[in-house]
Amino acid sequence: MKKIIRIILLVGISGIFIGTIVFLYKKSEKKPLIYNTEKAFFTDIVKKTVATGSVVPRKEIEIKPKVSGIIEKLYVEPGEKVKKGDIIAKVKIIPDMISLNNAEARVKQAKIKYKDVEIIYNRQKDLFQKGVIAKAEFQKNELDYQSAKEDLEAAENNLELIKEGALKKSGGVTNTIIRSTTTGMVLDVPVEEGNSVIESNTFNDGTTIAVIADMSDMIFKGKVDETEVGKIKPGMDLLLRIGALENDTFQAKLEYISPKGIEENGAIQFEIKADVQLKHDKFIRAGYSANADIVLERKDSVLAIKESLIDFSEDTAYVFLQISEQEFEKHKIQTGISDGINIEVLSGIDTSSLLRGEIKEENPKKDELAQN
Repeated sequence: MKKIIRIILLVGISGIFIGTIVFLYKKSEKKPLIYNTEKAFFTDIVKKTVATGSVVPRKEIEIKPKVSGIIEKLYVEPGEKVKKGDIIAKVKIIPDMISLNNAEARVKQAKIKYKDVEIIYNRQKDLFQKGVIAKAEFQKNELDYQSAKEDLEAAENNLELIKEGALKKSGGVTNTIIRSTTTGMVLDVPVEEGNSVIESNTFNDGTTIAVIADMSDMIFKGKVDETEVGKIKPGMDLLLRIGALENDTFQAKLEYISPKGIEENGAIQFEIKADVQLKHDKFIRAGYSANADIVLERKDSVLAIKESLIDFSEDTAYVFLQISEQEFEKHKIQTGISDGINIEVLSGIDTSSLLRGEIKEENPKKDELAQN
């Protein structure tokens, strides 16, 4: 009896051992890969490059004073619209003491000379009227009198210009009143009342009192890498995406490509400009950052497949064509343009061809049942 029990135990243990080995072998055995299949389809393919930059007014005009002094009054703030000729600011003249002293001295000298010449002129005039002196001699005295009068007037005008910045006899025209030279919107007023300003002259640009731009004429200014600049040309269409206006796109037309590149971070960049077509219901602020999609090539309704299905070997493109259930063979095709996701197929397959795609994901519920 004991011998029978021992035999049964040995057989049972052996069975368990063999079953375990079989189970582990089957579990470790590599499962065959099962692939999805895909077909070619017709679609539009647009090959494009992206340029980064910003949207700015085509022209920004800096308003500068014609005289040096202190800002006495500002009449505009950023965001206001102005017309050509509107008053921007008023400057109070602070004359240079040396120039003022010289001008006052010149006026005094001119007055002294004028009074002396006037006395001589009046005396000679009486003698001429009485016929004592000839007309030629009197004309010489008259010319000296007129010259002295003009010198006095010029000296007084120069003194008035140094003190006031303008002449009273000029009427409403005065250099102390700064006016807008264009129509548009005030973008910036970099000075405040009480700030000193320098006039614009040959030796310096002068202090900017306001920046004015026409916000109805905007351009996109961006940069394109040297690897892409050879593929673009003026007249190409751009699609702008502005960061501050996420749900809107704007059309633009390329109108300028810089002939000279600039090195940035080890790469050569070329500046481009494009005319932006604005929308009446959208206000674009100057300096908005934007990305521009430049259409390099476009084909509509062409036969295409996903580029991920292609196996590139040197200069040749291959796909894996299904010949039977889960059996594929390498097949050569000819490709055209690509947008990075889809690629045009010129020859080699058609819409009925089944191509090897991604590996099928295993069914988690099926695996759990197998383990249980």
